[in-house]
Amino acid sequence: MFILSIGKRYLLSILSGLLFTLAFPFTGSITPLVFIAWVPLLLVEQNLIENNKKAIHVFIHAYLVFILFNIGTTWWIWIADEGGAIMAFIFNSLLMALTFLIYHLLKKRLPNNIGNWSLIVVWISFEYLHYNWELSHPWLTMGNFFSIRPHIVQWYEITGVLGGSLWVMIVNILVCQLIKNRKEKKVNKYAIISLSLSIALPIILSTLMLFNSPQKITKNNEYEVVLVQPNIDVYQEKFSENFTCEDQIEKLIGLANQKITQKTALALGPETSISNGFNEDDSKNDPILKLLETKLLTPNKKLSILIGASTYKLFSERKSNASRAIPNGFGYYESYNSSVLIKQNIPAAFIHKSKLVLGVEKIPFSSLFPFLEDFAIQNGGTSGSLGIESQAKIFNVDKVKISSIICYESIYGGFVAEQIRQGAQFIGILTNDDWWGDTPGYQQHFSFAQLRAIENRRYIVRCANTGRSGIINERGEILRSSNFSEPAVIKATIPLMNGTTFYAKNGDYIGVIGIGISLLLLLFSIYLRFKKAS
Repeated sequence: MFILSIGKRYLLSILSGLLFTLAFPFTGSITPLVFIAWVPLLLVEQNLIENNKKAIHVFIHAYLVFILFNIGTTWWIWIADEGGAIMAFIFNSLLMALTFLIYHLLKKRLPNNIGNWSLIVVWISFEYLHYNWELSHPWLTMGNFFSIRPHIVQWYEITGVLGGSLWVMIVNILVCQLIKNRKEKKVNKYAIISLSLSIALPIILSTLMLFNSPQKITKNNEYEVVLVQPNIDVYQEKFSENFTCEDQIEKLIGLANQKITQKTALALGPETSISNGFNEDDSKNDPILKLLETKLLTPNKKLSILIGASTYKLFSERKSNASRAIPNGFGYYESYNSSVLIKQNIPAAFIHKSKLVLGVEKIPFSSLFPFLEDFAIQNGGTSGSLGIESQAKIFNVDKVKISSIICYESIYGGFVAEQIRQGAQFIGILTNDDWWGDTPGYQQHFSFAQLRAIENRRYIVRCANTGRSGIINERGEILRSSNFSEPAVIKATIPLMNGTTFYAKNGDYIGVIGIGISLLLLLFSIYLRFKKAS
């Protein structure tokens, strides 16, 4: 047993929050700190148990840690929406603190050798569920800490990001046990060896994988792409009457023509490049699409264009919770954040964004409480929840299969893997990160794409409204990239990849296993409690 004063407990909690912040990409980027960031909080939790403190004290310390972590790493959300930022900080920290509290309550009812390790499966379960529910916001998943160190997590092709979370949790618990042993004046050489191996082996494995071609992945024909970063200010220009959608597309076309050749197969424009929503069922008459066809497709017969757009569809009956009654008319309409693939003499194809940004594109639980739609944040001429796809889709043009990911979708490894299972040969990401300005936000977002490349062993072609646009290879290495706040055009020839990695085939299976083990531990703790009572 070790003694900590109230002041020391709070200092340790603050230290834990600061370590998380300093370890996270672009808010410190001191990645090794993540291997000890949990330790101060775990020591506080153990001290509270030994001093018979109530669970509320554990919750308070955990909440302090996670509110510092959330604000320290995602403070830039404030730039886009102050209210949304406050809600994100408060509720994401609350969910994290409640998860830690669940671990604490479970640990108290389990034998020490099991209870101390239960944090791993409880936290993995939380991260998995946070990918797959109404309040999904998995930006701060532990495995994301390594997005700027792709050379040490090449094994994400097997585990995905949750494997990185597993790594972080194991090392932190081993470090914590060593500290406890030292305070109790115990020296356990096996614990030291275990800690050393838990850090070294994944790095060694990753290094070996870095210099060996992934199994079952093949490179086929080369494919020339051109990315256009128009650098249109979302606050001053994007929705301005003085700089119309047509003006913006003309700027994009002018930039594209600097690099497009007769060999170029695909030109990409960023998310919502076409911002004045048009009817998908009448797309052949849309003047913006006609402009793109006249000035880009007609002169370049082999060219296809993948571009972001605001679109809508009309229905005679309500299709989903995102359907809105047509004002002063009959029927319903549904708005979408879409990626559009256009090619001369072929009808435009659409894929709707499915992983929506809370508050801006999606009102959580509005299917249960429809009145919540009234609180939707106005964004780019639309309000309320947008429509989504019923399942993951890919584009298929000229026998090339393309994964089209819009903005926030790129942090969902399992969602991208669904498109790879459909045969996508490279991953196109269309995004607009200008909402956050020149902050860690756009840099973090770009770095997460590097993890998608490793998980699926696919080239990433990332087209942003402003920096960073770029090309990432199948090992997560950045081959080309642009700067923030400047127009840019990137031309590259990429290989088309075939085959699926273990992760792409099986998705976030680690999360499913975590939930299964967590439920077993819960049942075991209930059994022990009844056994003790009897």
